[in-house]
Amino acid sequence: MSAKQKMRQVLDIVADMFPDAHCELNHSNPFELTIAVLLSAQCTDETVNKVTVSLFQKYKRPEDYLSVPLEELEQDIRRIGLFRSKASNIQKLCRIVIDKYDGEVPESHEGLTELPGVGRKTANVVMSNAFGVPAIAVDTHVDRVSKRLGFAKPDDTVLEVEKKLMKLVPREEWTLTHHRLIFFGRYHCKAQSPQCPICPLLDFCKEGKQRMKPGFKTKNKTIKPKIANEG
Repeated sequence: MSAKQKMRQVLDIVADMFPDAHCELNHSNPFELTIAVLLSAQCTDETVNKVTVSLFQKYKRPEDYLSVPLEELEQDIRRIGLFRSKASNIQKLCRIVIDKYDGEVPESHEGLTELPGVGRKTANVVMSNAFGVPAIAVDTHVDRVSKRLGFAKPDDTVLEVEKKLMKLVPREEWTLTHHRLIFFGRYHCKAQSPQCPICPLLDFCKEGKQRMKPGFKTKNKTIKPKIANEG
């Protein structure tokens, strides 16, 4: 079976598992999505959504974020990891958006990645979800799942994983695949407790097959195969 044929089977199975996969960050426009994704770095979407409920009520436009002292913005997002650097980046980002883009988030990948705190992953999320441009954003879930299923090598960089997925997945499916792989990694193929015993992709996963062997060893301990209702 070729890599593309394998990917086709994986895409179809994951689509059946998570037909409603979508961006779980709450937002109502491209600017809010950009802020939400920036905040989500090394933080769960659930925590970000709790913070942005009040944040997006208080700050509607880039000008609003610049109208308060940095310390106030820090306090508004202090439940978020790395809140001090993120608050600083938000204010710097808002200044650039106002000065260079008339207060609107740029609609190009290049423009987005020039903004403080916005990397390639954030830009891909914004481009695909806010502007409808097909993209595969490689977050920790997509990276982990891609490597476990053998579509990328264990030591591949995030960019290398993205490029390999783009070659294997039809362009019109990039955005949906991004969401479905995130859901698969977040709710099924978890980092610490993957649901290998009930995984329909086990035949494609070398690591999963190893985990199913009695006495499988992690870096720190020997574990027993998990039963289906664990995790």
